[in-house]
Amino acid sequence: MYTGNYECLELFVKPEAGKKGSVSLKKVKENKTETVSAVTAAAPVQEEKKDLHVAVVTEETQKICEKFLQEVLQAMGMGEVNIVSSIDEEGALAIEMNGENMGILIGKRGQTLDSLQYLTNRVANKSQDGYVRVKLDTEDYRKRRKQTLENLAKNIAYKVKRSRKPISLEPMNPYERRIIHSALQADDRVSTHSEGEEPYRRVVVTPNRR
Repeated sequence: MYTGNYECLELFVKPEAGKKGSVSLKKVKENKTETVSAVTAAAPVQEEKKDLHVAVVTEETQKICEKFLQEVLQAMGMGEVNIVSSIDEEGALAIEMNGENMGILIGKRGQTLDSLQYLTNRVANKSQDGYVRVKLDTEDYRKRRKQTLENLAKNIAYKVKRSRKPISLEPMNPYERRIIHSALQADDRVSTHSEGEEPYRRVVVTPNRR
């Protein structure tokens, strides 16, 4: 269980020294830039556990995750950030963060936000039995990113139908790839599939045979 110490974060993200997933906030909390990089590097890309039954999130787990985030954000030099958690319609622990300069928490294409979500998910699942799904957001980024990807999917599909040639998109995380697949699922003139290994796995849009 997370105890509120920065060093304790290593128990969640440092399975073996020198390997992917290792980070020491004890060392990097003095520098905001290094801390942001360390948090991003700490979280490997993983497929979401879609088949697991989501457990009922306890009030204690909510408080532990809020405290964990507050102290990590403090280490990042974020100043005062308001953190509000709730249980959404899917039974996930939804956490919203509000404050100044929140773009730092989002990072390039949401990488920092995804990493913080991964780490918070680890904390939540060590705090109680059963599988807890955590959704972390700030400044409505998840909704805005979803709309951007849906528009991208439609534009790529249009190009594929005109050229009759497949188009590969940039590498995306599992969540974003699912948005692309879902956006084009009803289009019978194109099909989608994923290729490659994480973190370079990408969606390919191909024309269907007539």
